[in-house]
Amino acid sequence: MKTHALIPKDNEKKILGLFVVERSFYQSFFSLLVVITLQQFAALMVNLVDNLMLGSYSELALSGATLVNQLQFILQQVSSGIGLGIVVLASQYWGQKRVKEIRKIIAIGLKVGLLLGILFFLLGLFLPHPLLSVFTSDQEVIAEGARYLKIIIWTYLLFTVSHSLMYSLQAVETAVIGTVMSVSTICINFCLNYCLIFGNFGAPELGIRGAAIATLVSRTVELILILTYILLIDKKLAMKLKDLLTFDTSYLKDYLRVSTPVIISGFLWGIAQGAQTAVLGHINARVIAANSIAVTVSQVFAVTGAACANVASVMTGKTIGEGKFDKIRAYTKTMQGIFVIVGILLGLSIFIFRGPIVNIYRISAETRSLALNFLAILSVTTVGSCYEYPVMSGIISGGGSTRYTAVVDNLFMWLFTIPLSVLSAHVFHFSPVVTYCFLKADQLLKCIPNGITVNRFRWVKILTRK
Repeated sequence: MKTHALIPKDNEKKILGLFVVERSFYQSFFSLLVVITLQQFAALMVNLVDNLMLGSYSELALSGATLVNQLQFILQQVSSGIGLGIVVLASQYWGQKRVKEIRKIIAIGLKVGLLLGILFFLLGLFLPHPLLSVFTSDQEVIAEGARYLKIIIWTYLLFTVSHSLMYSLQAVETAVIGTVMSVSTICINFCLNYCLIFGNFGAPELGIRGAAIATLVSRTVELILILTYILLIDKKLAMKLKDLLTFDTSYLKDYLRVSTPVIISGFLWGIAQGAQTAVLGHINARVIAANSIAVTVSQVFAVTGAACANVASVMTGKTIGEGKFDKIRAYTKTMQGIFVIVGILLGLSIFIFRGPIVNIYRISAETRSLALNFLAILSVTTVGSCYEYPVMSGIISGGGSTRYTAVVDNLFMWLFTIPLSVLSAHVFHFSPVVTYCFLKADQLLKCIPNGITVNRFRWVKILTRK
């Protein structure tokens, strides 16, 4: 692995102000962005459907599922680190159209993802109450969450495999199947939730357990769809079952060097989000419910910002793999401009529509007021997160500097966000709204180091072997 020196600024071409004047760039960027946004939006809708329906069923069920979703979030963050490792390494090989190497990298990432799913399955199976007790001391909420976790742990085995495969396809600029897969998951999850949570159409009224069963069935279908596409339809990778099952260690060292920092970072970030929930959860159950609503709603609006990171990672890695170093600087500046515009539009959308959305929930007046205030805060911090996250986890990580992401993310979280929010909530006893400001302030603060680092262009690394 080596760092490549970019050409001087005065050699850049096809630039008008901040944005490049290159139709092929925008065609590639926005076609991939639309597909990945739809894919991630559909995936988030699964959580939103559970959130809305359980919120309509009872506040206790909503709070119980929210606790379990903290474990799911940690799993997703670590799984995303595994997937990002695949994308960063495979996209550079994709720039050189070296498919044989990509298949080996995917096989390694897939097995690492499966090991992760097994680990979380075993933790949820044998330690349900101790895990949930970390987030709240409310025994009714813990008992309700344990009923949900007993079923939902089976989805961990399925999700980690399908998630790794989705990232693998994104690395070679194939994302449509992910959208189809996610839309099918929504439809199945919505229909089964409607039947099994409330007992409609002759189905038993299972409450929170019904939501877990619906998610399990939808995740099963999701995995079947993506495996069918990869093994029978996809022509870019032309993978066979033996390619997925074979464990070729020739690229294991390369993969671990790239993915280990983001896997560790994903785990620590997931733990930090759980710690944030614990900070709020030990205030009272209404704060848990309000936070669940605010985070879920804001994630749906901000999904395009998250998709920008995926697109930036693929395009940066591919451009480096192609050896087009003269274009890196121009592409980087243009993508930063896009990120800022996306963040402003999404932040305004959250602020404008927060009232009608919160009114859907059957919650107390105090919970509603908290949710509205939390969403107002998130409408501001979303602008920052839509810039700093795609810059850090998209451009810089996609350029091969995954260690930077791990360091910056966790320094801000563990040295600023967590300590100040704990002091705010449990030492100075500030209001939940003030505490929430401390919890989300890092999304704005991280814009400063990320903006400086990305424009120094020391993060461009060649990861491919000759």
